[in-house]
This record gives sequence, C-alpha cells and structure tokens, in this order.
Amino acid sequence: MAEIRAFRAIRYDFTRLGGDLSTVIAPPYDVLDQGDKDTLLGRNERNIVAIDLPHIPPKSAGPPECYERSAQDLRSWLGDGTLVRESEPALYLYHQVFDHAGTVYTRRKFFAAVRLVPFSEGVVLPHEETFGGPKEDRLALTKATQCNLSPVFGLYTDPEDAVGQAFAGTLQRAPDAVATMDGVENRLWVVTDHDTVERVVKLMAPKRIFIADGHHRYGTGLNYRDYLSQASGSLPPDHPANYVLLVLGSMNDPGSLILPYNRVLVGSDASMARLTETWSAGCSATEASTADLVLYQGSDGSEQPLRYTNRTQLDQLEPEHGPAWRALDSAYLHRYLINELASDLSIEVRYVKSGDDARAMARQEKGVALLVKATPMEHLQAVSEAGELMPQKSTYFHPKLATGFVINPLSE
Repeated sequence: MAEIRAFRAIRYDFTRLGGDLSTVIAPPYDVLDQGDKDTLLGRNERNIVAIDLPHIPPKSAGPPECYERSAQDLRSWLGDGTLVRESEPALYLYHQVFDHAGTVYTRRKFFAAVRLVPFSEGVVLPHEETFGGPKEDRLALTKATQCNLSPVFGLYTDPEDAVGQAFAGTLQRAPDAVATMDGVENRLWVVTDHDTVERVVKLMAPKRIFIADGHHRYGTGLNYRDYLSQASGSLPPDHPANYVLLVLGSMNDPGSLILPYNRVLVGSDASMARLTETWSAGCSATEASTADLVLYQGSDGSEQPLRYTNRTQLDQLEPEHGPAWRALDSAYLHRYLINELASDLSIEVRYVKSGDDARAMARQEKGVALLVKATPMEHLQAVSEAGELMPQKSTYFHPKLATGFVINPLSE
C-alpha cells in the first residue's frame, strides 16, 4: 500500500562539521519565533533555520523576496560545499535518544521519500483535526527552493519489528552524524546498501502510514505536486515531486511515546467558580489512580482528580461518529464537558504541553488547568483506520524531529 523509495538527499557535509551537526539543525519551523531563529543563527550563521524559516510568523505567505533569499542561500551553500548532494540513493536511519520521567528511550525511525496519495485512498492517514496552518508560506518556500526542507512524521505498525531488524547491520557501525538538540541526542546513518534498502521497501509496501505530525507539510506536498502538474500538463510517474519527505517510525517501538496535551480554560472569575458544579453531570471526584483528568484551580492551587461518568452521552450527541472516536477522552472533554455542559460560560481554551506550564498559566490567568491523560497509540490507530479525525491537540509526540539532517530535492 505504501510506496517508499531511497533518494539522493541534500545534506550538510559531515566531514566539515566533524560529524556533529548540533549547530546547524533546528526544531520544526512552526514552533519557532524570531528570538529562537536569532539564537540558532547565533550558534551558526548557516543553521538550517536560515533557509527553512524565511518569514515569521509562517502563518501566511510573506513577501516573495524572502523565499527567493532562501533559494539563493540553498544554491550558495551547495556551491561552496556547506551542503552536498548524496552520490547515490539512500535511506537515512535516524535515532533519537532522550529521557522522559527518569527513563531513557531510543525512538527509532528512518527518512524516506514516500509517494503522495490523497487521504481518501486510505494509504496515508491523518489522525487529528488541525488548526488553519501555514500552507501558503510552505508552498511559496517549496516553489522557491524546489525541496522538502523538513519532514512529515509518519507511523506504521510493526509488532514483529521486521523493519527495525532490517537495519540491524547498519547499527554495527558508528553513526555518520550526530547532534544534540534540547537535551535529545540525534543519530543518523546513511544507508546505501542495496539489500537493506530493498528489504525495507518491500516490508513497507503492504503498510499504511499514519501521520503523527506534519499534516500541513503533507498537504503542501500534494499542493506542490498539483501545481507542477498544472504548469507542465503532467508529471512522469517517477518525478521527485510525486514524493514527499517522511520520517517513519513504528507504532510498536517503545520509544514512540505519546504525551498528554494539557488544556487551560480561561474566563471570568464567575465562570471558573461555576465550572465544577457545571460539570457535575459528566464527571465526579475520584482517587488519582482512577482519574481521567486532574482539575487544577489557578485561584487557590487546589487539585481535584476527576472521573468521566457519562460517556454514553456521546452516543446521543455525536451519533455520526464511530465508537473509536466516541471512546476518546479528548472527544468527551471537548464535545460534552466544554461544548455542551459549559456552553454558557464563555470559556477560552488554550493548549499547553507541560503540566507545570499549564498550572503556571492557570495561576496567572486565574483560570483552570486540565491535566489530561495521554492518548493511547491504539486509539490513534483505531480512529484513523475508521476514517475519522481526533479533536485538535489530542496527541503530543515527544521529542520533536530535528530539521536539517536531510533535504529532499523535488527537481529532476
């Protein structure tokens, strides 16, 4: 079902950097502001952010000259050897080693070019609703550079770890490049061995790919492909623009963690005071061990573990959704507790990853922090396979992928 292939990436010259790319990689563009960009460029003026984030904020298209500057920088860095083009097609094995809650994990993934197909074909599946995103900005940047500069993050099922085992020989040697970013150790291997590449391609062929992060980047890939098709009449089947850059990892990998995405509710003092009473029809106090969420009162710092008590309400409120969607904690929280029971409280919902940051925001705004449970991976799979989308910010994949290890050229 999924068609992946090796590709000749554009990448930094590992030798020039001594194999350590720490000063030239960056977090994804959509989590950065001007201060972040300045900090990254202060470490190295040829950090990938100079090309990947030409316009801030990237929520709409900027002036054309900023994208042309990115394209000029890309050509210049290729010309002077800062960046090089891989001599032969490769897959790129990518590991991230990180600590979470006192346990060290290794999230194992690989870069590949994946054939673009509409979501309607059921081969590549989205998993959650997204906010209106920077599609115009990304499309303008793609047109100018003719490259995928940052990857989509995709997941696949592999309970037997067959794909992981296919890369076992690669792991017998040291990584070709490493980098540390935000406390995460990133490792990269260039995989050109024909047998390994062919085995991975065959193992991936019957699989579906679930987009974990980067829905807008995948959509930009489709838009760019269609743009070229309209401009030229058609694209040859093997044209690079028929593919998009993905990082692919197994859902069954212990390092593929989904963390909670907490909420902070902000409103008037009266609204916040009425919230627990308003929600009494849908949840009740419980012990921490059986809680579906913890409600933190910013006004006094108190915490109350709550259990959802009326889940069947979603059967009546959302009959068009399937059982997998109605079983989601995030669906119950937003559709029933917030949109139904608290519809008259004029509440603003904010999304905060860190529990400590959510508490701090609730104290500052005199609001309420909702410390939620993480969405299980099997719920993501079930909802996606049912052709549905989770509510916004139902998942938080940690750590973020690094941008700058490989670039996917889209021109022949």
